[in-house]
Amino acid sequence: MRIPCFLLVAALVPSTAIAQEVPDHDAQLASAVLAAPEPLREGARVLGWTASGASVELRAGSNEMVCIADRPGDEDYSVACYHVSVDPYMARGRELSAQGVEGRERNAIRWREMEEGTLPLPEPSAALYILHGSGFDAEAGEVANRFLRYVLYMPGATPEAVGLPTRPTEPGMPWLMFAGTPGAHVMITPPVPDQP
Repeated sequence: MRIPCFLLVAALVPSTAIAQEVPDHDAQLASAVLAAPEPLREGARVLGWTASGASVELRAGSNEMVCIADRPGDEDYSVACYHVSVDPYMARGRELSAQGVEGRERNAIRWREMEEGTLPLPEPSAALYILHGSGFDAEAGEVANRFLRYVLYMPGATPEAVGLPTRPTEPGMPWLMFAGTPGAHVMITPPVPDQP
């Protein structure tokens, strides 16, 4: 099973058509922080979702990590945590999605705003952690069939500057996505384990 790169963005933006049961505050908070490294979980700012699809702050943070709960309304289970310097980029993505702007158009708008200086760039090497699974067991506090992948933002990075290819050539190897753009980042996707 290969997890497509577009899930990186899809995991972090709301659907404009969410209208169903949403996990309670505690379950959203507990599952969202599981994407972060253990030492950074307790102080992370946590965002969740309302039944209408709006993002809402579940907990204020005291460190550099921001986590976002699984977006209701689709079959994929995905939570993410990222460095606070990536938050303006992600928040703008959620705002554009709420307006019906998706995919390449959403990226083009954010990148243009970054180039113009109206949207802050993430810090070079700012981290993003994305945890996928088949669901969250709130009672056990565990994600079933968990799979964690990693991103390091490097705005403007090129293959020549960082020594990475623009496509993975070996399972699990780092590679540079969106090279040369304000959204350039290193993808690190471990091989997906076989699921039962």
